Amino acid sequence: MAIEPKALSAWTGAFGDRYTERNVASTDAVRGRARIWAEVLSHMQGDPPKSALEVGPNLGLNLRGLASVAEIDCWGIEPNPAARKLLVDDGVLPADRVFEGFGHSIPLADGAVDLAFTTGVLIHVDPTLLEATLREIHRVAAKYVFCCEYFSPKPETIAYHGETDLLFKNDFGSLYMDMFPDLCLVDCGFFWRRTTVIDDCTWWLFRKV
Repeated sequence: MAIEPKALSAWTGAFGDRYTERNVASTDAVRGRARIWAEVLSHMQGDPPKSALEVGPNLGLNLRGLASVAEIDCWGIEPNPAARKLLVDDGVLPADRVFEGFGHSIPLADGAVDLAFTTGVLIHVDPTLLEATLREIHRVAAKYVFCCEYFSPKPETIAYHGETDLLFKNDFGSLYMDMFPDLCLVDCGFFWRRTTVIDDCTWWLFRKV
């Protein structure tokens, strides 16, 4: 019998609840995400996305920030029940655009959205499910793939809030480029916590060609 990766049960249960409780949709937090999205969208001038899916939105800080700088139809797939409730109760997403689940199995058709993205989520995907997750994100994206994650030039497992096997650093940009020849790098960079109110992260934006 196959053993379920620890990350699956952790994020759907009490550990995931505590993560949601630690995150607050403060004015500064949303403003920081808006700054991030203004930067990312500046690289899509001439062909901006009209629809987007966030994998692992939690309470929707990215979606709130994105909505403040652009008009985009958004969806989210989120494993934690408390976070899904907040997304709907706070008006971030309508209930029919919030899916229960993880990125390795997305209930959308091929090319369903212009943009599919993660922010601080691939680092929490168990390595046994990472390839499937990247393939699903690539599959549902018609035009753009974006990720913003902790960077390491080689796979690295880090202790996280007293737990092991829940945070995995990697060179996610190279993984995308090596797996998908149809992805062209639009740009990449670094978001500094001091100006964005998120942890220091490396970001990559890809365009399907």
